[in-house]
Amino acid sequence: MGPGLFWNFPPKAGCTVPQSLLQTMLLSRMAGMKEQQFTEEKPLLPEQRGLDSDMHDRGEEGSGGVSALPSADPAPLAQPPPPSRPNHRWHVIARHWLRQTRCRTSGFNPENCEQLMPAGDWKEHDIETPYGMLHVVIRGAPKGNKPAILTYHDVGLNHKLCFNSFFHNEDMQEITKHFVVCHVDAPGQQIGASQLPQGYQYPTMDQLAGMLPSVVQHFGFKSIVGIGVGAGAYILAKFALIFPDLVEGLVLLNIDPNGKGWIDWAATKLSGLTSALPDTVLPHLFSQEELMSNTELVQSYRQQINNTINQFNLQLFWNMYNSRRDLEMNRSGTVLNAKTLKCPVMLVVGDNAPAEEGVVECNSKLDPTNTTFLKMADSGGLPQITQPGKLTEAFKYFLQGMGYIAYVKDRRLSGGPVPSASMTRLARSRTASLTSASSIDGSRSRACTHSDSTEGVGQVTHTMEVSC
Repeated sequence: MGPGLFWNFPPKAGCTVPQSLLQTMLLSRMAGMKEQQFTEEKPLLPEQRGLDSDMHDRGEEGSGGVSALPSADPAPLAQPPPPSRPNHRWHVIARHWLRQTRCRTSGFNPENCEQLMPAGDWKEHDIETPYGMLHVVIRGAPKGNKPAILTYHDVGLNHKLCFNSFFHNEDMQEITKHFVVCHVDAPGQQIGASQLPQGYQYPTMDQLAGMLPSVVQHFGFKSIVGIGVGAGAYILAKFALIFPDLVEGLVLLNIDPNGKGWIDWAATKLSGLTSALPDTVLPHLFSQEELMSNTELVQSYRQQINNTINQFNLQLFWNMYNSRRDLEMNRSGTVLNAKTLKCPVMLVVGDNAPAEEGVVECNSKLDPTNTTFLKMADSGGLPQITQPGKLTEAFKYFLQGMGYIAYVKDRRLSGGPVPSASMTRLARSRTASLTSASSIDGSRSRACTHSDSTEGVGQVTHTMEVSC
């Protein structure tokens, strides 16, 4: 401690405080200031705090509880009293802030999923529709003629469980800051939803699609780019068939356009009688390999489905999804008065996912000139959870092909921009099925296809199939 910290106080008339006591008080004050720095000590347990307070009280009793200044010649103090702990433990606050920052940037956090979306950025709305109230979470405001990004989750999930990891990917946040993002929860599926009344008639899949125009009108969206998973993909596809002018593009994960047959319906009913509801829903979400290995992700979602979603409400949604009808769409020229999706579509499915056959069936019903089929390796049943980075990259190219992103930077390649016209030609030209053992090789293969796709503009178009 430097010599400049000890000052000589000139004597004043009427001052009875000795110099040694003032120096002791100064040392005590400095020790208290040092205690308020960002230390790494842990907060005291309640019983420890009680022990410290008892010792402090006994110390005051031993000193007689004297609070007045001592006489002119007091006995010298052996050592300064221990400084009191600061009221604000800033080191604890700093660690908590750092932990929450890591959760927001790393993606999925199974222990505390609801903390991933900052409350200040998102606004919740309950919108009245012709078929009941609909819970919506929105961030941002409509920007010019840009469409809104509207999401719809799968059965057994809600917008947080389904899309948190995907939308908290760093590259995805770079995309969404230019758009308004709207998450739609199916009736009664949001976290904290009250139980629907007994006898409540849950909306059909067609009616759930018919609720979305009220959302578009409520917020003044000119159009949307939809991202749907499973049941949500079915609902968004139905919405696009009924209201094609409101949909500019669709990203459909794990879509099954076919209704359940009697055998599948009976098997589902039997499974519901012999198993708990979460265990009945999990085979719809995850591949058999994931279920057999009982991964940490499966265990976490089993717990989240059981604890965060009202089971009565979930049962109603699950029953209605299993009662769905076939999507009435067929590729042009296959049947008379064929009707299919008119907007650009990107179909996504994981390898060995339970919906793999359904996605392939859906691909055969769509216009090949504006359809992209993406099969993702090592992603299981929920690619947006297990491979958010790969899906974000594909979504970038999808938006670029629609003309809403001027260029895309691939950080794993040279870092140079990829012209948007190249991606447009890629989506509309004949390409071979690309298979890669790793995402880096897959990126190189796609980059080569970008440069070679000019020759295929005038050829017969086919659906692009990419396996990454």
